[in-house]
Amino acid sequence: MKRLLLFSFLLVLWPALGASADFTVIVNKSNPVNEMPAADVGAKFMKKTTKWPDGTLVVPVDQIESAPVRARFSGEILRKAPAAVKSYWRQQIFGGLDVPPLEKASDREVIEFVRANPGAIGYVSNGDSLDGVKAVVVR
Repeated sequence: MKRLLLFSFLLVLWPALGASADFTVIVNKSNPVNEMPAADVGAKFMKKTTKWPDGTLVVPVDQIESAPVRARFSGEILRKAPAAVKSYWRQQIFGGLDVPPLEKASDREVIEFVRANPGAIGYVSNGDSLDGVKAVVVR
């Protein structure tokens, strides 16, 4: 019971606990998008928006579940704890509706994936070299 209460408490307060956007959202250099509202970024990661304005398929790439940057991104952009996001994807999979974004083990792997895929969107820790990709301003 205590665990359930703690989990519920964290779900409600998670966005406030992780509200220091110390990550950078990135896209392929060929993507014409330079800035996006946070809600649009979240919609792309939850696969509610599947195409870029030019018609290219959106390909979100997540960090592994244990990555600290994933917790910060989930709280700030998705407004959910990583456990709540995982639960959402379990429901999507069980219902045969969709599968979660690919996961990569490091900032470097996310950058390499985004660089190689024109429709990709990812996020990395601030301060990482954005070699071959571009940062998106999140409003």
